[in-house]
Amino acid sequence: MHPPLRTRPLGRTGIQISEIGLGLASLGEEYGRIDPSQALRVVPYAIERGISFLDTSPYYGRGRSEVMLGFALRDVPREKVVLCTKLGRYDRDKFDFRAERVRESVDVSCERLGVDVLDIVLCHDVEFVPLEIVAQEAIPALRELQRAGRVRAVGASGYPVKALLKLHEMAPLDVVLSYANLTLHNRMLETVLPRFLQDGVGVINAAPFDMRLLTEAGPLDWHPAPAPLREAVAKARALCRERGVSLAQLAFQFALRQPGPAALLVGTVHPAEIDQWLAWRDAPVDGGLLRELTVLCEPFVHAARPIGLPANNC
Repeated sequence: MHPPLRTRPLGRTGIQISEIGLGLASLGEEYGRIDPSQALRVVPYAIERGISFLDTSPYYGRGRSEVMLGFALRDVPREKVVLCTKLGRYDRDKFDFRAERVRESVDVSCERLGVDVLDIVLCHDVEFVPLEIVAQEAIPALRELQRAGRVRAVGASGYPVKALLKLHEMAPLDVVLSYANLTLHNRMLETVLPRFLQDGVGVINAAPFDMRLLTEAGPLDWHPAPAPLREAVAKARALCRERGVSLAQLAFQFALRQPGPAALLVGTVHPAEIDQWLAWRDAPVDGGLLRELTVLCEPFVHAARPIGLPANNC
């Protein structure tokens, strides 16, 4: 039996979330086909093990993830979970952050999830649009919904941390979700984290494996990591193998122990992987091996990948 998961305050929102969150993009088959009956079991399984923070989006499966999550939560008391969903991105190249679409999106997400109030709503992948649109249309509309009691916390998600900070400076946020930016090989989130924490913004650190890069299986061909980084991670993978520890375990332990973020968000539809995370959380960290991996990855930790509009990456 694992010790209970801790809960942490999400900035100044008044919301407490579990230190590990469950990302549910896979419910929308974003990473391949799934067995729906197995996938639906992962939600109550996670909740039983203390994971209260659940993350989804209308973009994941073009609504399928929200629908399946709502189905999985039908018999779960509302107070058992903190629900985070998103808006603004609805297809690979379809973005709409207009105020009227924001209101409609919140209504649709509530219907799919079977709730009256959304705990956290994030503007999804803001780096792909001019930030002024998000700041002047989406955030004010979400604040109206917050005042009306439909939304508890308002924020944004994206990859370039500079874009998240710029948006916060234009329209203050309650929450930011950054993915693959506080990992063994990428610590870009550290460059903006003090400002967010100073302003009371709740920070969620997602994707500790950087889309499989930091796993034994390795990344898929489309992964944006450049060749030198892939080579460094391959050496790290081989070193871990020699020591009898998986690279994924070190990556998970490193990310979970970083000070500042309220939660580490990890995605799966496999209950066994949740047990694996909890085992890694409780396992001792091989400090010597971790230092060796840190040295291998040091040249890349502040080498940002450009994603989205050029203006949102500088």
